[in-house]
Amino acid sequence: MAKATKVGVVTSNKMNKTAVVAVERLVRHPLYKRAFKKTSTFMIHDEENRCKVGDRVRIAECRPLSKNKRWRLVEVLQSSQVVPELEAEVEARA
Repeated sequence: MAKATKVGVVTSNKMNKTAVVAVERLVRHPLYKRAFKKTSTFMIHDEENRCKVGDRVRIAECRPLSKNKRWRLVEVLQSSQVVPELEAEVEARA
């Protein structure tokens, strides 16, 4: 059986080797038939801490790695566009 894969956006990477990814999907309302977005969040294993907030990533299902982690990072599809001046300003505040 093939492992499930999903594409989402990184919302948090503050943990070591772990990131949180939000995956959106369209769902049709059973009575009114209107389509709306639902968002699910997944904790993923990121061995090299490659993910940054805003990156678009592909994740794959894997064995349980911890209490909440059941997904791993496959690849970073699109890097977030961070302006260097803003990044320096954020680091100065921390």
